[in-house]
Amino acid sequence: MRGYFGIGCEGISKAQNLGAVMRTANAFGASFVYTVGATHAARQINQTDTSRTMKNVPYYEWESLDDLRLPQGCVMVGIELTEDSVDLPSFRHPNNCAYILGPEMGSLSPAMQARCAHIVKIPTKFCINVSLAAALTLYDRTLSRGGYPARPVRPGGPNMDDVTSWPAPKISKRK
Repeated sequence: MRGYFGIGCEGISKAQNLGAVMRTANAFGASFVYTVGATHAARQINQTDTSRTMKNVPYYEWESLDDLRLPQGCVMVGIELTEDSVDLPSFRHPNNCAYILGPEMGSLSPAMQARCAHIVKIPTKFCINVSLAAALTLYDRTLSRGGYPARPVRPGGPNMDDVTSWPAPKISKRK
């Protein structure tokens, strides 16, 4: 799969939530993780980030939106409940992007929303935990960009006899 993605949080204050976002990012293969204006106690991140993401994935910590630097061609995608945001199941994820989530008990700042090329919402009745929002967003990216067989019409998994998108296994002949 081509492209890359990063995921970050603006104004996050709970290290355990950031740790859970980082662990999820690591599990889904993020290229980087970042924060903007975070106020967490860094020592507590490893309580929830048991995968030790910072040993495997670059972590960037910016004090303010003015300090934020992303790779050239990287599209900002805000995850936020707004009236005009796109429902996540209807959103086409960019090849190269950085997702940004808001703080606990708050929303993405108007300045951050203005910086985003897209604002996407998870279609729930109310706001959910920031780490859960990160997981749902990255799961949706994986499904929508994945190369998985189409879902069957009936309940259950795909009929593996009908799957033609996977290459046949290579069988080596030993002499």
